[in-house]
Amino acid sequence: MSTDYKFQGWLGHDRTAAQGNMTWGSYEPKPWEETDIDIEITHCGICGSDLHTLRSGWKPTDYPCVVGHEILGKAVRVGSKAEGGIKVGDRVGVGAQSSSCLKPECEECSSGIENHCANSTSTYDSKYPNGSKSYGGYADYSRVPSHFVFKIPDEIPSEEAAPMLCGGVTVYSPLKQNGAGPGKRVGIVGIGGLGHFGLLYAKALGCKEIIAISRTSTKKEDAMKMGATKFIATDEDKDWAIHNAKSLDLIVSTVSSPEMPLMEYFQLLRTFGQFIQVGAPEDQLAGINCFALIGKGIKFGGSMIGSPQEIREMLNLSVKKGVKPWIQKWPLKDANQAVVDMNDGKARYRYVLVNEAHAKA
Repeated sequence: MSTDYKFQGWLGHDRTAAQGNMTWGSYEPKPWEETDIDIEITHCGICGSDLHTLRSGWKPTDYPCVVGHEILGKAVRVGSKAEGGIKVGDRVGVGAQSSSCLKPECEECSSGIENHCANSTSTYDSKYPNGSKSYGGYADYSRVPSHFVFKIPDEIPSEEAAPMLCGGVTVYSPLKQNGAGPGKRVGIVGIGGLGHFGLLYAKALGCKEIIAISRTSTKKEDAMKMGATKFIATDEDKDWAIHNAKSLDLIVSTVSSPEMPLMEYFQLLRTFGQFIQVGAPEDQLAGINCFALIGKGIKFGGSMIGSPQEIREMLNLSVKKGVKPWIQKWPLKDANQAVVDMNDGKARYRYVLVNEAHAKA
């Protein structure tokens, strides 16, 4: 089956790409397989991971790269062996993962936690089993194995669904897996793109108390509208950890600063409380005193994106509870400026690129 479209997007060529120096150009997608789906992209969310990758923050990036792993669009080519009942013309999306081994002997894949497969492929700056590179959604088209392509419910607008596919599930997953729900007291550290989703989904899951934790109170009004029942501004109360000690069952931390005050956060947890880190600093976290964990039986862990099943659950919950992310739209042609503004902390609270030519089609 031939195609009459080209794979073009915003290419990062070196670390300066994160400073607004991406260039538009062509690239070679993964070789077509009958399990694949080609997507005509209408929307793509901007994620903090995009910035880390463009500047080689976590590791050296395999340039040239096209970032973007909150991809939304229309299926324009569907392989004969594609999964999920997706048809040409369906509205579909892709998150931060585009492949895993899917072998029956793989403990993770066979258990429905493909996001933890040791042989997974990220949606960009990664390699498929055949050695070809993966490219993301700051582009016109995307080619992705169908197992990681999701039908989007009609009730969710494309510009709102896109950031859910990484930002949303990254906090939905640890909330759901660690018991967030009726009767639970949950804290969300960092009220940015991820943290705002944390508040929205903690509310959707029916948590008893939802405490937003940030350095200053500048986002307090927004946080309360998102579902927070209380707000802690750590820079404005030197005794915040004492005043709020043993008040939370679960904390999900979305911040990426290696200087976060972990010991004080642990004080907020009740006995047998859980602290889950989802933000990924480019440096190591500060050291901790293990007695802070031992004394109250605290569990300190992490969580990475979410499984395909969790993405479907999250989308369904979003429909049922009317979850609406706070977004700001940018034309795809202005991706460089959007990245710069994102890096400057101007997003309130997720940026979404709109491929206007395709969105109007």
